[in-house]
Amino acid sequence: MSASTARSYGRGAAILSLGIGATGLITFGYFSLASYTLTDDEYGRISLLWSAIFITVSVLYRPVEQLLSRTIADHDARGVAGSEHLRVAATIQLALGALFVVAALALRGPLEDGLLGGSASLYWILVVAVLAYAASYFARGFLAGHHHFGLYGGLVLMESSSRCLFALAVAVGIAEGQTAVALGMAAAPIVSLAVVPPALARRIAPGGEGEVADAAQLDAAARDEPAAREPEFTLAHGAGFAAAVLLVMLSEQTFLNAGPLLIEATEGARGAALAGFTFNVLLIARAPLTLFQAVQTSILPHLTRLRAGGEADPFRRSVNATLAAIAGFAACVALVMLAAGPVLMDLLFGGDFDYERGGLVLVSVGVGLYLAAATLNQALLARGRAPLAASCWVTAAAGFVLFLLLADFDDPVLKVEVAFGGAAACLCGALYASYRRG
Repeated sequence: MSASTARSYGRGAAILSLGIGATGLITFGYFSLASYTLTDDEYGRISLLWSAIFITVSVLYRPVEQLLSRTIADHDARGVAGSEHLRVAATIQLALGALFVVAALALRGPLEDGLLGGSASLYWILVVAVLAYAASYFARGFLAGHHHFGLYGGLVLMESSSRCLFALAVAVGIAEGQTAVALGMAAAPIVSLAVVPPALARRIAPGGEGEVADAAQLDAAARDEPAAREPEFTLAHGAGFAAAVLLVMLSEQTFLNAGPLLIEATEGARGAALAGFTFNVLLIARAPLTLFQAVQTSILPHLTRLRAGGEADPFRRSVNATLAAIAGFAACVALVMLAAGPVLMDLLFGGDFDYERGGLVLVSVGVGLYLAAATLNQALLARGRAPLAASCWVTAAAGFVLFLLLADFDDPVLKVEVAFGGAAACLCGALYASYRRG
C-alpha cells in the first residue's frame, strides 16, 4: 500500500468521522427533544416510525450504495471505462422503490392502524421518506466510490440537522405534536440531496476528476492491459451482489429493531412506551454504528482498490488496524456505561423507566463485537464473497429472533440486551472464521 493510498484512506475516514460523528450527536438531540416534548405513547410512535423507515431503507437501498461504492472503486483501480454500472444500479434502485410503493399500499391497514396507531399522517410520512431515501442512498454510493468523502459527510450532516430542526420547532413552541416531529424524517433526505450538484460539477468540470479518470482508463486500454478487458458489468451481476447485501442489511436491521418491535407487539397496553424505552437503550448501539458508517463507507472502496491491485498484506493490515481501534472504542463505551450509564440515560431521555447498569454495559460489549463483525463483513464484500457474508448474518439474525421469542425472562428489556450481546458474539465469530479462510 503506497503512502498516498494510506493517507487518502486516513483522510477519508477522518473527514467522514467528523461529519458522521456530528450526525450521531444531532440524532441524539432529535430523540432527546422528542422524548421531552411528547407523551410516552407519542414518543413510542416516533421511535417505531423511525425504526420502520430505517429498516426499510437500509434493507432496500444500502445494497445499491454498497454495489456502487465497490464497483466504482474496482473500475477505477482496474482502469475499466464506461457507465453501465450506474445504469444497472439505477435500474435496481428504481425497481426496489416501486416494490416498496406496491407493498406499502397493500399493507396500509396494518401499517397505519397497527404500527402507527391509526395515524394517516405518520403513514404518508413513512411512504415519502422511504422514497426520498432511494435517491439519497444512490448518491451516497456514488460519492463513496469516487472518494468524495467531504461531500458524503456533508450529505448525512445536512440530513440529521434538517431533521432535528423539526423537533426543535416543537420544543420551542413553533409547532406541536408528533406529526410535526415526524415530518423531519421525510424532509431530511430531500434536503440532503443539495450536495449532489457540486459532486456532479466536480466530475464533469474541464480538467476535473472525471476527466482524469477517463484518461487513465483510455491509457490502460491503449496498452491492452488485462484490467481493461474485465467482463461487462451486467444487471445479473449487480442484482446478485445486491441480493446478498440485501440479506445482510435485513439481518442488520433485525438486530437493531426486532427487540422494540416485538415488545410493542407483545406487551399489551404498555407496549408502545416500553418499546420506546428499549429503543433508547439500543441507541447505545445505534450511535456508535452511526459513527462507524464513516469507517464502513471509506473502508469498502479502500479494500476493493487494494484487492484489485493485488496488495494482500496492506489489505490485512487495514482490517487489523480497524479491529484494534474498535476494541479500544468499545472498551471506553463500556467503562462510561459502568461508571455513569444510568445517570446519563436519565439525563438524556427522562421518562418513567429505570436504566439498569449491567444491561447498559452488556449492550456496550455487544456494540464492540457488532462493529468488528461489520468490519469483517466489508472485507468479505471487497473480496467479492457477499453470499458467504450473507449466510453468516442470516444465521445469526435468525438465532437472535428465536431467542427473543422462546426465552423466558421476567424483564423483556433485559432479554433484548442479552440477545443482542450473544448474537453479536456469534456473528463476529462466524465472520472472522470466514475471513480467515479467505
